[in-house]
Amino acid sequence: MSEDDSSNSAGELHEKRRSWLDRISSAISGEPTTREDLVEILRDAQADGLIESDTLRMMEGAINVSGMSVADVMVPRSQMVALALDTDFTDIMREVVDSGHSRFPVHGEDRDEILGILLAKDLLRGVVPGSPAVNIRELLRPAVLIPESKRLDVLLREFRQSRNHMAIVIDEYGGVAGLITIEDVLEEIVGEIDDEYDEAEDPGALIAAQADGQYLVNALTPIGDFNERFGADFDDDEYDTIGGLVTAAIGHLPEAGEELTLGRFGFRVARADSRRLHALHVSVHADPLQDA
Repeated sequence: MSEDDSSNSAGELHEKRRSWLDRISSAISGEPTTREDLVEILRDAQADGLIESDTLRMMEGAINVSGMSVADVMVPRSQMVALALDTDFTDIMREVVDSGHSRFPVHGEDRDEILGILLAKDLLRGVVPGSPAVNIRELLRPAVLIPESKRLDVLLREFRQSRNHMAIVIDEYGGVAGLITIEDVLEEIVGEIDDEYDEAEDPGALIAAQADGQYLVNALTPIGDFNERFGADFDDDEYDTIGGLVTAAIGHLPEAGEELTLGRFGFRVARADSRRLHALHVSVHADPLQDA
């Protein structure tokens, strides 16, 4: 490349940067007048190569969050994984393991009576041999109660300042409408956040045999693959995945621990969130016709 070509390229890049900076300066001095105008400037900057596409998505997410309320992203009451105070310790541990969550609202006789938040890590003292019986009430942390109308950007700031990671959402009548976590808010900005409980998308890991003879099945497993693995004949005309089939059969978005039997297969929900079913424990029963 000649020196003239290099100079021209550098000049064009400088002109793009200057043009973009001019538009940012205009924004600071009173323009743009709407969020849409600001987003348009950012998209122009990304098109000019001044910011990465991932950066643009996060900036757009941050702008959108400022116009959203808790009600827009909360986990609704019907899908909350909550524990009753009088639940047996063994049942609580089973629920904690099955759900994969780290924090749980604990309620009294009424689900609207939130007594506090239980952290899964606080239950570890109860599984140490020789340790005294665990008093769940003594382990509870104070619950943060917020209205459905609270803005997400305000809530995020409060989460950071208080170091709380969960809040209980209260409706206009004082009842529990749902819950929201700091992860729910952050996902609106940066997109889906996978943790150590999220299933791998590797097709080879969609169905995993367990030591107890059951199988852990990713809900995104195609029905055709499930049929081939287990010699089943589930219809895949209406639903593509085993998770879609089970959700339709149950009749609602299931919660962790819900069970269903279809033919010779027993399904128990291993993990689900407010958006979709993630994983299933599957047990295969003997075919009664073959036994006959």
